[in-house]
Amino acid sequence: MIKKCLVTLLLISLLCSCKNEEITSVQSYTYNELKPLLEKNDGKTYVINFWATWCAPCVKELPAFEKINKEYVAKNVTVILVSLDFPKQVAKRLIPFINKKKLQSKVVLLNDINENFWIKAIDSSWSGAIPATIIYNGKDRKFYEQSFDYDQLETELQPFL
Repeated sequence: MIKKCLVTLLLISLLCSCKNEEITSVQSYTYNELKPLLEKNDGKTYVINFWATWCAPCVKELPAFEKINKEYVAKNVTVILVSLDFPKQVAKRLIPFINKKKLQSKVVLLNDINENFWIKAIDSSWSGAIPATIIYNGKDRKFYEQSFDYDQLETELQPFL
């Protein structure tokens, strides 16, 4: 009886210790360093979302991107969340936010002060407002300056698959 209790306690403690590890850093990119992530031609479809922790519509739509990331991984879809948070807020705000929300998509920081250049370089129609999203693969590319719910995002993703 005691042996069974000890084995049960051991299994419970192992299960509890298998939770996701918390991140401690976020890779920071200039626009020139980020650009290759926006132009890959490797047979995958990419969903690139520009967002920030201080943007309420951005935060509201994050679960849709996380669900796409999880449900479409087998269909060669990769979600990348490009944070536009202020670089000085990464340790105090962005990293705790990622850990609290348990984000599984790749999160990177765009740290480039020349926004007048990179906003138009990313898409000539972009006003700079967020949230904004690019869906692309080797053949097609579409830019969206809007918020998404899961159904809308999935509908927009379908033609790329």
